[in-house]
Amino acid sequence: MDEMFCYQCEQTAKGIACTGARGVCGKSADTANLQDDMTSSLVALAVATEGKEIDDKTYHLMLEGMFTAITNVSFNNETLKQLISRIDDDTLRYKGRLDVYTIKEVWEDNEDIRSLKSLILLGLRGMGAYAYHAWVLGYKDKEVNDFFFSAMRAIGNSTLTVDELLPLVLKTGEVNLKCMKLLDQANTETYGDPTPVEVPLTIEEGPFIVVSGHDLFDLYQLLKQTEGKGINIYTHGEMLPAHGYPKLKAFSHLKGNFGTAWQNQQKEFIDIPGAVLFTTNCLMPPKDNYKDRIFTTEVVSYPELVHIGEDKDFTPVIEKALELGGYSEPRKMTGINGGDTMTTGFGRATVLSVAGDVIDAVNKGDIKHFFLVGGCDGARVGRNYYTEFVEKSPEDTVILTLACGKFRFNDMKLGNIGSIPRLLDMGQCNDSYGAIEVALALADAFKVSVNELPLSFILSWYEQKAVCILLTLLHLGVKNIHLGPSLPAFVSENVLNILVENFSITPIATATEDLEKLLG
Repeated sequence: MDEMFCYQCEQTAKGIACTGARGVCGKSADTANLQDDMTSSLVALAVATEGKEIDDKTYHLMLEGMFTAITNVSFNNETLKQLISRIDDDTLRYKGRLDVYTIKEVWEDNEDIRSLKSLILLGLRGMGAYAYHAWVLGYKDKEVNDFFFSAMRAIGNSTLTVDELLPLVLKTGEVNLKCMKLLDQANTETYGDPTPVEVPLTIEEGPFIVVSGHDLFDLYQLLKQTEGKGINIYTHGEMLPAHGYPKLKAFSHLKGNFGTAWQNQQKEFIDIPGAVLFTTNCLMPPKDNYKDRIFTTEVVSYPELVHIGEDKDFTPVIEKALELGGYSEPRKMTGINGGDTMTTGFGRATVLSVAGDVIDAVNKGDIKHFFLVGGCDGARVGRNYYTEFVEKSPEDTVILTLACGKFRFNDMKLGNIGSIPRLLDMGQCNDSYGAIEVALALADAFKVSVNELPLSFILSWYEQKAVCILLTLLHLGVKNIHLGPSLPAFVSENVLNILVENFSITPIATATEDLEKLLG
């Protein structure tokens, strides 16, 4: 088909939907339609397994399908067709039917039903990524895995009403909290609790590999395979927080971070004399100038790129890095604001270890307010709001941040309040559980609810992991979230009114206006 319908990311065309031959992300109409077909196949699989014992093969297949449908993961029609075939074979193994439902029925449904089912589905896709990462490290949860199947059955149920779907939206947030906790446990028990570290942005001379995405297991395997080979490893985008994990930063050839946010790769990778490995979402269609040095692994896929399979043999990546040779002399890169380093590693354990100092600073009036400025970054005009918000935040306020939205400001030097840095990078979007735990711990310490804390949530969103995090915050009853740079196109006016009435969700205005309101 030469027409698509996709509105799952923040940058969807005209703020409505990508409907032509190609989406804003670069995904073609036939790829978008194959992802819809795959989602329909997942509904059929969920229906086929109802009331039956589900095995690990099927659980993992559901997670793989969810993750593959996230924005900027797969642009490869052939791998999508193969995945659909595997899902359909599994459905038949459970004696199910293949023609149970088509996801296009959601896009064409009553706008409120469409809105609620979209919130659930896109939340499931984000949660699928988290569950997939945990699974890679050997961590699974039956309640989380079973929820994907029950929720997909609900999406395929054409008789459900708005009143029946609303609780399932919040249930998605509830289960995602458990899923994020599982991933937090998987990462910290495997690689240690992150600790603060200043990460240089200068690329040293000699061969190097840039690792992008989120998957710490892939980075660890690459670090092991490149030991003693004279190749330096640099993180990119959401891999930056990897520098804080003890087991990862123990490798001396994990040197620093290459460039800035993921959406700048088509500029920053031009003429790059090193290899680049994409481990999860964040891939943009590569330009011809550097296409021959881009590699993918796990669910990431793009036509004609070399893909590293389940054996995790990174020999092709290593050979390409050695062939290219790297820079002949150190290359100094900077953040968006001109800084030459970024500090990360303020994980949950580190922040909670100084909770006493934080509480004392609040009680003394040294800290007046906390802002959680986090979420996904993107290229849409207006995201400089987050840079300006942090830049204008008073010196007696603390900025907690996580996910790739921080690249708008994480090279700024904001100084300290006593011994507490004003800017605390708590990690990837995958580390959102840690930020939630810190908020809940502060509420407990001050014996108030989270909504009574001097804490404001300023969130940016781009793709589906941000959606499931938002649903988790709503499940926890968090109110007055400022969301931008625009509201989701898949939220109808009636559903938006429900969110505003019950949770006071607010679109961002200007940085000055919002600061004045929140500090008033």
